[in-house]
Amino acid sequence: MGITGKELAEKLNISATAVSMALNGKPGVSTEMRKRIIAEAEKAGYDFSRLQLKKNHSGDIYCIIYRAHNAILNYTPIFSELTEGIEAECRHKGYGLKTLQVYENTDDLTQVVEELRICGCVGIILLGTELSAGICRRFLEASLPMVLLDASFDAIDCSSVLINNVQGTYLATGYLIDRCNEQPGHLCSSYSIANFSERKTGFQKAVREHGMSVSKSLSHELAPSIEGAFSDMLEIIDSGTPLAKCYFADNDLIAIGAIKALKLRGYKIPDDIAIIGFDNISEGRILDPSLTTIDIPRRFMGQTAVDQLIRQMEDPASHTVKLQISTSLIKRFSV
Repeated sequence: MGITGKELAEKLNISATAVSMALNGKPGVSTEMRKRIIAEAEKAGYDFSRLQLKKNHSGDIYCIIYRAHNAILNYTPIFSELTEGIEAECRHKGYGLKTLQVYENTDDLTQVVEELRICGCVGIILLGTELSAGICRRFLEASLPMVLLDASFDAIDCSSVLINNVQGTYLATGYLIDRCNEQPGHLCSSYSIANFSERKTGFQKAVREHGMSVSKSLSHELAPSIEGAFSDMLEIIDSGTPLAKCYFADNDLIAIGAIKALKLRGYKIPDDIAIIGFDNISEGRILDPSLTTIDIPRRFMGQTAVDQLIRQMEDPASHTVKLQISTSLIKRFSV
């Protein structure tokens, strides 16, 4: 039979706590001491499989996808990357994961919250893309550790992990202005969510800091889907509404729909009108011309949300945090 942790501590004349921290990869011991403990454990036949068993926690983390109007979450590939990151990190940290979709129009939220209290849920990651502050408070009534993903509310004390929309849009609009040397227009979503509101702030900030007037930027409202944006943009073009020489679009779906409409009416992209999107979805890569856009590390966002939730579960007294994940510019041929 192999040596126990307590016996190993006695043999090395150190505390059992130090042995536990070293074997479990936790901070609190020096690198040299950790190496010494692990080497001695291997030599003495310590059963390292015990550590793996300890990692399998009881209870599940719940990833809850809240759907309101479903205009945004209807495009699933974006959010599957988030959930892949959540799943990978839960598996790595030894937690089970269950995914629950809650529909505003059909599900009884009171019942959902009550079931969360009794179903073995140990923590919640709430995808808040279409969430309101009022609904967020309802989920907090479950009295479980919770992290908001892709949303944040100033009036609610809840940790959140979200996109740095202002930074990404500022980056995109600045690049658009520098390349085109023209007053940029804005292809806005006709559905209002916090992400799009923040992107408007980033757009206006970039316009002002390039010495231009925000009031001179043309703005068109389009549905946040390829088909909807295509139809809306055709109507705008056919109505004779003046068009800008370049546009920032609130997301790639809007950008792609607008490009298809413009090309159908004889405009050349980017020679006549340049367009940049936001999200870096796969359709943008195969579009002709391929779409310049802003990339979001969605898998990393999901992993970060799990890390923050586990930290909150292990230390309930810790302060809440708001983590904004930076984005990067993908240069292609629509600008």
